[in-house]
Amino acid sequence: MDREIWTHLDTRKLKLRSASVLIIDKAGNELYSKKSQQPRPIGSITKLMTVMVILDAKLSLDEKIPITKQDRDLIKLTGSRLKYGATLSRGDLLNLALMASENRAASALARTYPGGTEAFIKAMNTKAQALGMTQSQFTDPAGLEADNVASPHDLALMVSAASRYPEIEAATTRLKMDVHPYPKKGALTFGNTNRLLKNRAWNISLSKTGYINEAGRCLVMQAEMKGKELIIVLLNSFGKLTPFGDANRIRKWIDS
Repeated sequence: MDREIWTHLDTRKLKLRSASVLIIDKAGNELYSKKSQQPRPIGSITKLMTVMVILDAKLSLDEKIPITKQDRDLIKLTGSRLKYGATLSRGDLLNLALMASENRAASALARTYPGGTEAFIKAMNTKAQALGMTQSQFTDPAGLEADNVASPHDLALMVSAASRYPEIEAATTRLKMDVHPYPKKGALTFGNTNRLLKNRAWNISLSKTGYINEAGRCLVMQAEMKGKELIIVLLNSFGKLTPFGDANRIRKWIDS
């Protein structure tokens, strides 16, 4: 049984700084858990749900969508390189929302959903219920609101579901992307928010970072270790690099 692969692991030796943690394999075997049933704000990890809802709706990924004043962040007042009037395809916005965690991209995706943002948020919560995410709620498409919450257990369900979308795996593991949102201007280059993708020691098939003050630094990933796909959920880390440090500690713990 897969569970027997992990019996040698001593959880006492794994010292992690994230407040909530869950590590499971794709068979559902738990390797490590820390407050994994406790809902917490999740920041931009929300965008995995946002893109799943968009892809489920079978909307055209080629349709051009302009950024408008409705897409600005009035919650955290974050900036954006996508100014009003910037126009990109729905597929490009999807990629930027996941890879570069672009808040206006996520907002525009929700705004142009059939029925608008209100219908979109309802669809997000309906999708969460269908996945069995009983300790979660979604209140905005970008993850800017602290009321956007989920437990590590629920996020593992969400990551597993997201991994069934080739578009999400491709977008979240892409290192950089050039887009042309303005006519007669050059390309804008966006990079991935997960620095571990540049590390050859990692074999990551899906990832998403998240941050707001209330959530702390967050990271979810699906990665191969010991020939098995693992799902790693790290919530509420203090310090910009702490989730990546915790992820490396987990890899060394398993490799050793």
